Amino acid sequence: MATLVLLRHGQSEWNEANRFNGWIDTYLSETGKKQAEQAGRQLAETGLRFDAAYSSVLSRTIMTINRLLDEMGQSYIPLTKSWRLNERHYGILQGENKDEMRAQYGHDQVQTWRRSYSVLPPKQPAFSPAVTINGQSYPAFDRRYANVAFGLLPRTENIHSTEERVRPLFEGEIIPRLQAGQNVLIVAHGTSVRALTKLIEQLTPDEVTKVEIPNGQPIRYDFADNLSTYQKTFLK
Repeated sequence: MATLVLLRHGQSEWNEANRFNGWIDTYLSETGKKQAEQAGRQLAETGLRFDAAYSSVLSRTIMTINRLLDEMGQSYIPLTKSWRLNERHYGILQGENKDEMRAQYGHDQVQTWRRSYSVLPPKQPAFSPAVTINGQSYPAFDRRYANVAFGLLPRTENIHSTEERVRPLFEGEIIPRLQAGQNVLIVAHGTSVRALTKLIEQLTPDEVTKVEIPNGQPIRYDFADNLSTYQKTFLK
């Protein structure tokens, strides 16, 4: 039997500030740091031992997974950071206040951009190594993507395109580990965890748009030996 745990990072600075985050690199809020530590304690109480861990290349997941594994006493396990686990790219919405975007474009339009499986928000006009919001600069398309083919870098994404980005990592690395009986931890983002949920549970496009992924709550899948069946548990 193998176990996979999915976790959305703890609350970020921009979750707290009600801004669309996407591929812009922000840190955890104080609440987010506590959520990461709490998730580590919850997992430690189960006695689960991980063989491998994965995060995106964005700081809010890296901060989360480091705090979590430290709480578990498992900071030594191999950690792979992959851009394929990044949050979806929100196009022109990135960095913007959510309420202001609803006022400008309408609540229904913004909600469609946020949760539609196939509708894309308008593209961001260009790639930029950093963005400045309220006088503070945040990394965006910087050196961490130096080895990613330019044609793979997005200027907008939806759930479907995020799923297609996540799929090669899931099928090429995660599934083989689970088939070998390894326990795997993935700390990612709302949409990339949603995409993984769709792949694991074979959800329809309509079903996946309704999946809610709270910050900092571990989602545990215990698989049968052939991965044909699983038991899903939300740790609280």
